[in-house]
Amino acid sequence: MSQVAQLRRATGFAAGLYRERYDRWYAGRFRGDDVARLRLREGRRDPYAIYEEMRAKGPMLPTRLGDWATTSHPLASQVLRSRRFGVRELAEVPDGGLVHGGVHEEVDLSFLGLNPPDHTRLRRLAAPAFSPRMMAVYSAQVERIVGRLLEAAERRGDFDLIADFAAPLPIAVITGMLGVPADDIGAFQRYGTTLGSALDGLRSLRHAREVLRANAELEAIFESLFALREREPGDDLISALVVERGERIQPHELVPLCSLLLVAGFETTVNLIGNAVLALLAHPDQWQALRDDPGLASSAVEEVLRWDPPVRETGRVAFDDIDIGGVRVRANQWVVLVLAATGRDPEVFPDPGRFDIARTPGAEHLAFSSGIHYCIGAPLARLEATAALTAIARRLPRLRQRGPLVLRSSTTIRGPLHLPVTVR
Repeated sequence: MSQVAQLRRATGFAAGLYRERYDRWYAGRFRGDDVARLRLREGRRDPYAIYEEMRAKGPMLPTRLGDWATTSHPLASQVLRSRRFGVRELAEVPDGGLVHGGVHEEVDLSFLGLNPPDHTRLRRLAAPAFSPRMMAVYSAQVERIVGRLLEAAERRGDFDLIADFAAPLPIAVITGMLGVPADDIGAFQRYGTTLGSALDGLRSLRHAREVLRANAELEAIFESLFALREREPGDDLISALVVERGERIQPHELVPLCSLLLVAGFETTVNLIGNAVLALLAHPDQWQALRDDPGLASSAVEEVLRWDPPVRETGRVAFDDIDIGGVRVRANQWVVLVLAATGRDPEVFPDPGRFDIARTPGAEHLAFSSGIHYCIGAPLARLEATAALTAIARRLPRLRQRGPLVLRSSTTIRGPLHLPVTVR
């Protein structure tokens, strides 16, 4: 299909799809559908109030679209780990369809939308880059980037924590891992951000055009980079993947895999760092505790992932009829797993609404999902966020918010879009 035809196809049903989805959400709001409310302004502003209303109604709630939703940590964990649930592969999605917070079919993010055995094969190719051994290698690099960014922030005094620190950090790390030339890093950040904005689905004709063009531009850059690494291989992930092309990975699978690593490599981390700093500044006693002992940074990261994670929800489709949480989930029905709500499940976490960076570890949170789709980049996100909080506590002890917060307008991803701060 030509680029023009793709654009017409995507934009053509994006407009109707957007109107249909909004009408459904708005109608659902007045029919008591809490999942629909989460997609409206009230849900983006304060989802936790809605989560608690959902929790009070029971562990498994029907949605207006004929599916199910859960805020229960044990049930969400069970679904994520069960081989009787999975994702809806792109070939199975009806023309123009969306899958509960999933991406549009024109944006292929590799094994994020695949089940075994293809999911297993592609994940194994990328997994070595996120091993404990490689995290030890990346650690020094991450600390150098953090130091450079904070040094520039200190000189300015006033800065935007997101634009000037939380976003440049992970993009510098992931492009370094991929072996992206310095001249292309700015373009990778722009196009990767645009693709990440499609995680909630296409919002308008203009958004459809932006996503499709970003996808095409990234594909062109990646293809050029593949050719470069074939001629001049380096010690980077793309060089390793190019070697496997035609054997363990098909040529058409390379771009989606690299696009996934790019988007996942910074979307989670930038919002994790933003949510962490926002939570710390909103809880002066916890901010003071971290300043007194920067060694608490790792614990603080885990508490933020439990208390206010960057990824709000995901979904799994039932492959056959199954009883769970006291209800019968039919084959092809979806279960919306409200990951952010599971971190405050009182049956699992004592005093769940309290933000405490010295909390004694208990049950594992689900911020990075679970089962075979557990976030492959989780070790890197933890490494970057821990290094960031450690350095901020040591170098910017007078950090405070200096202007109005702007949150991302998203259901799938939650975090600050702009967070003005000062160190004066």
